[in-house]
Amino acid sequence: MRCSSIGPASRPYCRLWLISVLLSICAVNTETKIVLTVPHKLSLSPNTYTQQLSISWLGGEAATFDVIILRTEFNETVFFDTVSAAVSEMSGRHQWNWTSVEPLECTSLSVKIRSRDGQTTSEWSNTEILQGRDVPSNMYFQMFPQDRIVPVGANTTFCCIVEEGSEFGGMNYSSTVMKVKRLSRRTYASTMVNQGASDRTGTNVVCSSKSMEKSLTGTVVFVGYPPQPTDFVCETYDLISAVCRWKEGRYTYLHGKRDTRYSVNKRDCFKDSSNKCSFSHWDSNWTLVAVNPLGQYSLSDSAEITQRVCPVAPVDLGADVHAWNAIVTWKWRYNYSIPLVCQVELNNNGSKTQLVFSGVGLRSVVLSNLLPYEDYSLQVRCGAQKNFWKWGNWSTRFDFKTKSSAPDAPDVWMWMNRDNTGRVVWKPLTQLQSHGLITRYVVTLCDSKEDPACTKRLPPETYSVPVNLTELASFRSDKKVTATVTAENDAGVSQPASVPLRFTDVEPPIFSRAVYTDSSFPLFWQNDGNITCSYVVEWLHPLCSHDCVEWIKVPSGSTNITINSEKFQPGVRYNFSLYSCPYDSPRVVQRWQGYMQELAPSRPVPLSVAQEGSTVLLTWGEIPLVDRKGFLLGYNVYSNNGFKLTLLANLPDPGTRKYRVNGLSASSYKFTVKAYTSAGEDVGSTVSITLERNIYKLILEMLISLGVVSVFLIIVTFVCYKKRKWVKKAFYPDIPEPKLPGDWSRTQGPLDVKPSHHSLVHIVERSERDSSKEALVVIPEQDEDDEGHGIGDEPVDTDEPHSLRYYNQVVDERPIRPRFPDSSDSSASSLDSAHTDVTYTGIQTSGSSLVFQLDPQGSSNGHHPQADPSVNCGAGGDYRPQMHPTASKDDKGFASPDPFLEPQASNCGGYKPQNSWHLDSPTEACERGSLAPSLGSPTSVASTQFLLPDGEECAEEKRQLSSATSWFTNLLSSTKP
Repeated sequence: MRCSSIGPASRPYCRLWLISVLLSICAVNTETKIVLTVPHKLSLSPNTYTQQLSISWLGGEAATFDVIILRTEFNETVFFDTVSAAVSEMSGRHQWNWTSVEPLECTSLSVKIRSRDGQTTSEWSNTEILQGRDVPSNMYFQMFPQDRIVPVGANTTFCCIVEEGSEFGGMNYSSTVMKVKRLSRRTYASTMVNQGASDRTGTNVVCSSKSMEKSLTGTVVFVGYPPQPTDFVCETYDLISAVCRWKEGRYTYLHGKRDTRYSVNKRDCFKDSSNKCSFSHWDSNWTLVAVNPLGQYSLSDSAEITQRVCPVAPVDLGADVHAWNAIVTWKWRYNYSIPLVCQVELNNNGSKTQLVFSGVGLRSVVLSNLLPYEDYSLQVRCGAQKNFWKWGNWSTRFDFKTKSSAPDAPDVWMWMNRDNTGRVVWKPLTQLQSHGLITRYVVTLCDSKEDPACTKRLPPETYSVPVNLTELASFRSDKKVTATVTAENDAGVSQPASVPLRFTDVEPPIFSRAVYTDSSFPLFWQNDGNITCSYVVEWLHPLCSHDCVEWIKVPSGSTNITINSEKFQPGVRYNFSLYSCPYDSPRVVQRWQGYMQELAPSRPVPLSVAQEGSTVLLTWGEIPLVDRKGFLLGYNVYSNNGFKLTLLANLPDPGTRKYRVNGLSASSYKFTVKAYTSAGEDVGSTVSITLERNIYKLILEMLISLGVVSVFLIIVTFVCYKKRKWVKKAFYPDIPEPKLPGDWSRTQGPLDVKPSHHSLVHIVERSERDSSKEALVVIPEQDEDDEGHGIGDEPVDTDEPHSLRYYNQVVDERPIRPRFPDSSDSSASSLDSAHTDVTYTGIQTSGSSLVFQLDPQGSSNGHHPQADPSVNCGAGGDYRPQMHPTASKDDKGFASPDPFLEPQASNCGGYKPQNSWHLDSPTEACERGSLAPSLGSPTSVASTQFLLPDGEECAEEKRQLSSATSWFTNLLSSTKP
């Protein structure tokens, strides 16, 4: 677009457009022409104590610069930021300071700088390197920083440079293991945060390596506070010079060359324990400055000299001493012409009293109200009376002793016995009462002091004198005797103290109970309007051996008093007596008894025992007063078995002295009696006694017992005799005689009784036979001869049926099966068989005897029948008829047994009916007591023992029964027809 082609109206606008374009082109040309210069000639100045690096350079007209600091070896950036640097007018160099966290010695640092103007920067300057202590040329073991002083709560970074070729081991801050980071090939660093105060020698930081020979290096850090003194003030002692003092304040924990230094008004003050600085003249304004490596602190003070006067301590103290006062004097080191106020501290036996005196230049004071013959010590200090600032120092202690004076009158009392003898006693004068050393006491018992019988002079350690009121009253018509006591020392004689002596012809009142409470005995009495004088309370110490009476004065009108004494002891009874008008006409008003603390009696009662028939009488005596230890409440009586006490009685009356134990049998006993107080029982007294039976009573009891038994036997005998028929019928009835049918009157002769065919023994043979064993040998029946005798020499009872005789033979032990007999002829062939079965078919026996005889065939073999006494259960000879029950026969003709059981009492002796088929075996017959056993139903026998039982057991039973009833039979024999 060209401006010439535009109309005249548009030409102004065209000119403006051209101007804008030209300005834009000029601005672009100007911007492209600005070029920032590169900083050069960098200079690094390290301050290793403050860990500050000062960087300076030339060039670079920019206002800001980019600074980058790297750890040279690992090329790690430590600092990178844009900073402003001031230009030195003298050198024209830019300068900027950087403080490092790690000590500057730890590792090498590389520094580069470039200029910056907004977003425009120059090229980086050449790298400037600050060499560290970890370069290869420095191969030693090192640690930094060294001997650093830091404030409490600061954070400090430590670095350790290990030896060349060694391996890092660890780092410890005192006893704490530190966590480390690696700064370079040989350098390791760790930071301790919030450090605490160290001790006088500082805190050790140690670094170690892992080499073969383990090596160590380290540093010491001192952690403390900056100074902060307090109470800075200046004063004068002589109204000319000045002394400034202060207090150290907070403890800094820094010592030696790191300790705080003080100065007043720019004048160094050497620190000592008093923290003061002296000046020869007074300045109205003062400034204290305290400095240590961690900082400084200042204080100021200002005052006029008359406002800070502190007098020095008085010197050369002295005294003019009398009995009741003393004048104390002293001197001053300086001339004090101002009004002073002085304080005197008086010490007497640990009691301190402060007295204040005033005056211009005060140099002496008068001390009054002192006690005679007392040791005193005092000190004096003074201050300015006007514009009082403070008390001066105390003077050295001054000691003195007052002079003696006449003693006080002693406190006198009398103690009388029931026989009008007693003692005049007085309390020893204390040091405050004696007013000096007591030389003697003088006691006067009558009007004439010159009479040696009336006046007694006693040494100072004597406090009583015995008196006999009966003898003394004989010298006076009014029978009144008054004792007077005076005390003497080097300074004079005391006022006399008098007490009237009285006759004890009036019965004193009974004792009341005094209770010990709150470490004392409170005593109460009623006020008597007729008594207007004072009282005296007297009490005794029972355990005391000499001068045991004590007393206390009570003002008139009083109705109570509290008695307290260090001599009171537990378990001791104290008697208190109240006297009215003690120094005119003493009279007992009331009496008390009490214990400080009641205890169990310390001694048991003296116990004795006596027997009164079946009663035991226990008697005991009284416990001595000194051993009671309390008020007796009663006695407990126990029964003692050696292991346990059983309470028999509680006797609540202390006056009881005996106890009876009734209803005891003859034996040994122990009894224990214990007295008790409110505190418990004593150990107890134990006695033993053995009760003996009354011999006359024992004989009487035996005679009565014999008489009762005799009367009983007579009555029983008389009754039995009157009822003898009933007794005989009930206990011993008649035995009926046997009655048999037929004619039994013929003459005696042999009875030929043949057994029936049912009484035969059938021997069944077996086909097998063991020749090695023997069998049961059966002896066959044999007929009796005409004379009634069998084969052999023994007589045979012809009334008995023929019996079998058995011999104990060894037989086969195999089981035996019963067989039925085929015929009677088979018995002969059974002898040669291996095993024999014997079958009984109703063999009947007599009760008198069982005799088994040989049969005719057996007689030929030489066997003789013998009577077997073992099968006889009876006593022999008694006739026992046999009872035959009805028996049915089976088809084969054998009897079927139906046993009739008899009571056991009838099995042996006397008449016993016999029953066929009673038992199945002879053994069972004797077990049931049968005297005439019957062989029962067919039975198989396979035994090596006798088949018939022994009758000795039944015979023994019969003999016992016969002896037991013989006396009764004789008694009733008269009833027999």
